[in-house]
Amino acid sequence: MNAGLEASGSNPDVSLLHDVNHLSRSTPGWFDRAVEAAGNYGLLLALIPLLAACWWQLRRSGGDPDRAAASTAAVLWAPIAGALALLVNLPIKDFVGRPRPFADHADVDVLAEGTHGFSFVSDHATLAMAIGAALFVAHRGFGLAALGIALLQGACRVYLGVNYPTDVVGGFALGTAVALLLAPGAAALLTPLMKAVGRAPRVGALVSAPRPASVPAEQLELPEPRPEGPSERDLAA
Repeated sequence: MNAGLEASGSNPDVSLLHDVNHLSRSTPGWFDRAVEAAGNYGLLLALIPLLAACWWQLRRSGGDPDRAAASTAAVLWAPIAGALALLVNLPIKDFVGRPRPFADHADVDVLAEGTHGFSFVSDHATLAMAIGAALFVAHRGFGLAALGIALLQGACRVYLGVNYPTDVVGGFALGTAVALLLAPGAAALLTPLMKAVGRAPRVGALVSAPRPASVPAEQLELPEPRPEGPSERDLAA
């Protein structure tokens, strides 16, 4: 499987790797450390508050209980899709067995410590894109933000010299496929679950924000009736 992945300067995959990775030779050290932190864990951790914000927004929107349950199920599917995409990637990485770029190219600057295992498909790109694609189905605005984070995640992995560009593209494709192709089945399983949660007295607020209780008509404070003045007939008398 590695026959087509030779260390050739004419290979556009290798050429793009060098172009992006060698940018680090003209950047300050603090920038490289920032990219390392972002590319290893920072960008993935940034998806957590994004998921929470999306859930909070959809929860506050209220509306029909069935629609609220479907929206919550769509948000819940995002991290589940990411986890499933990583599981699908395990046999792919072992089957392809592609070494890391720095293992085949001595001129690659390794900017991320502790990176090991095979290179194709990128776990980081797979996880980020699966969450981004699933979140885009739930909410366009938050989904676009998550997709932007996924693109940055992939760029960081190439910059750090730990993944080829095709590793990242493969991760994007795998994450998108898992998130979208399995979404109908996930909705069929998760939506009834969220409906049941929404009906539960103690945890129902996780699905839909409680509406303010209506005040019975008899408890409404009505203005005191104004006393009627003398009529024109009384004045004439």
